[in-house]
Amino acid sequence: MNQAHIRNFCIIAHIDHGKSTLADRMLELTQTVEKRDSRDQQLDDMDLERERGITIKAKAASMDYLKDGIRYRLNLIDTPGHVDFNYEVERALQACEGAVLLVDAAQGVEAQTVHNTMLADQARLEIIPVINKIDLAAARVDDVSEQIENVLTIERERIVPASAKSGIGTKEILDRIVDEVPPPAGDPEAPLRALIYDAEFNDYRGVVMHLRIIDGALNAGDRIRLMAGDTRHEAVEIGIFRPGLEPRKTLGTGEVGYLIANIKTLSAVRIGDTVVLDKDRTSESLPGYRPARPMVFCGIYPVQNKDFDTLRNALTRLQLNDAAFTFTPESSEALGFGFRCGFLGLLHMEIVQERLERESRIDIVQTAPNVTYELVDTEGKTERIDSPAEVPDPTKIVEFREPVVKLDIVTPDEFVGPLMKLAIERRGRFLKQEYIGPGRLILGFRIPLSEIIFDFFDKMKSISRGYATMDYEFESFIADDLVKMRIMVNGDEVDALSTIAHRSHCQSRGRSILRVLRKEIPRHMFKVALQAAVGGTIVARENIAPVRKDVTSKCYGGDISRKRKLLEKQKEGKKRLKMVGNVEIPQKAFLAVLSATDD
Repeated sequence: MNQAHIRNFCIIAHIDHGKSTLADRMLELTQTVEKRDSRDQQLDDMDLERERGITIKAKAASMDYLKDGIRYRLNLIDTPGHVDFNYEVERALQACEGAVLLVDAAQGVEAQTVHNTMLADQARLEIIPVINKIDLAAARVDDVSEQIENVLTIERERIVPASAKSGIGTKEILDRIVDEVPPPAGDPEAPLRALIYDAEFNDYRGVVMHLRIIDGALNAGDRIRLMAGDTRHEAVEIGIFRPGLEPRKTLGTGEVGYLIANIKTLSAVRIGDTVVLDKDRTSESLPGYRPARPMVFCGIYPVQNKDFDTLRNALTRLQLNDAAFTFTPESSEALGFGFRCGFLGLLHMEIVQERLERESRIDIVQTAPNVTYELVDTEGKTERIDSPAEVPDPTKIVEFREPVVKLDIVTPDEFVGPLMKLAIERRGRFLKQEYIGPGRLILGFRIPLSEIIFDFFDKMKSISRGYATMDYEFESFIADDLVKMRIMVNGDEVDALSTIAHRSHCQSRGRSILRVLRKEIPRHMFKVALQAAVGGTIVARENIAPVRKDVTSKCYGGDISRKRKLLEKQKEGKKRLKMVGNVEIPQKAFLAVLSATDD
């Protein structure tokens, strides 16, 4: 393919502004997918994406578009919109020269719209602004155009009005991509250098690498080398996405495609690695990607101990396809052997859990999530803490630091008071209030990450009747009065339920956790004491009353099988219960911290 006729671009927007629908119309207009074969969310091939109506993984598709008698190759990458998948957006931007910025005509500029525009500016991409859903009855095209001009500093004259659902404006967007997005740079005469921007595992063909050719060309059958691991392979098959895999003999400079090299070892491939020819000893590796920093951690354990190795393999496969996900082995007195897993946010954590259970069919127990902390000990050493179980004796801690983020909330002005109250109650510090249009503004706060990862989003949506949106960015670790709060069941500490909290919130937080636990833990034949403790001080307590009913009391005699039948009936539903001492704790109790809110 002639390098001057290639255009690499992605679609970026806030969640639910129509990215996947616009991608569908582009695939239909360029006849990449026949109308009879098309379906909604064509590029979202995961069941979870279709069920939730969101994009989780960035997907690529190569389209041929005829303009002025010239055939252009348009390489599209459809990106996620949720803040938890920002890392996918960052990686997609580095494989492109242009970005189609989509804004909903009814909802206007949202928090993620601002953040994604900044990312595209930093990557020096050519931005094509589009107002989508102009055929809605609630569309406010003039108001939203003014927001784009004032907030995003993009000229109103450059905006393309469109409706991805009906196809209005799709051809004009494609024409603008051809005219305004520059062709990819790179030297076609130089030795091969290709960037691996994503990968997935196929049970039959091994690792399928998604790559962008930066310099040179890659031919089927070439001997290649992955520079990070210095491993050598043969390019068994190369090709482009249509959006399925379509083999090609050659991928030239600037093209986006895939590479299959019979790699069965997952650890041999790294996202951001450079592919070169085996005989090449002079080329330098590409910069790759900034490593993602997981901000939320939780423990994932198999219900059956025999599934430990199966779970490890499943996590390894997920990590290949999701570079922002991390895991390390750990053990718990309550749950046995498992893994400490790191995520970018709660939705990311929820998606990984569901993918594990669906794709690997493993029953897992997930502990309550927490964020990363920093500790300075008496010797002056600074260490990262990902789990409450790692917190040392308080006498050895000089300084306890927590991650603080900059939080932006975009909201109608009628909800400013309640939203400010919510943020300040969560230890937020007010930074700014900036109007972005009639009746809409951005509220800025500096707030601990631990205060917003649980139910902050749900409460914000409830207060604003669904109109407010949020985006946050990590700022730094700041010292505060933090302590480890232990949860004890019948006198035994349950490390999987312990948490780190601000000292002023321990009593209310402990009380709310114990109340939820009291509802979730089944009653026993004896009284069960639930306690929350900080150091040697009990800050909250609840009791679970004992069971007093004898189910066999109505059996006065006869065949013993009658009593056995009643006793066996009591045991139903206990398949996923975990034993802690002599008290049975169901899996959902380990997630009690999620639903527990401070008084």
